[in-house]
Order: sequence, then structure tokens, then C-alpha cells
Amino acid sequence: MGAEEDKKLIIDTLKGKKTKTKFYLKDFNNMFPDKRPREVSKLVNEMVAEGLLEYWSTGSTTMIGLKGAGIQHETEDSDQ
Repeated sequence: MGAEEDKKLIIDTLKGKKTKTKFYLKDFNNMFPDKRPREVSKLVNEMVAEGLLEYWSTGSTTMIGLKGAGIQHETEDSDQ
């Protein structure tokens, strides 16, 4: 798979999840068992830089999700 196909797989997988919007990096590693964790991390970082994904932190844990998706965005939109 090339980088664009990998990105499409990530986006399609995340959009397919109905109840969960934030994921650990290990969840992305599980999507690509044939890639090294560092390769997957680079791909995720690239997608964050492109604005496709975003980091979300609880203060002790960093998670990754689709940009603009999740409960925190729904509450931010209703506050405005």
C-alpha cells in the first residue's frame, strides 16, 4: 500500500466507527500489522499536519481522532 491508500484506510476506518471518535496510537498500529510503529506514527503525524486528524489530550493520555469529530466539538459548537 502507498501512503495515500494508507491514509484512506485510516479515514474510512475512523468514519466507520459509530460510538468511538478518539483512538490511541496503538489502535492505528493494529491497522497496519506489517508496518513498524514508527512508520505508522509518521503517517499519523503527517495526517495531523494536513488537518485530516487531530490530537486530543486528557492531560495524561493523548488520543487521535478525525478533525472536527467527537463530543468535545459538539459542545464547543453549541456554546457559540
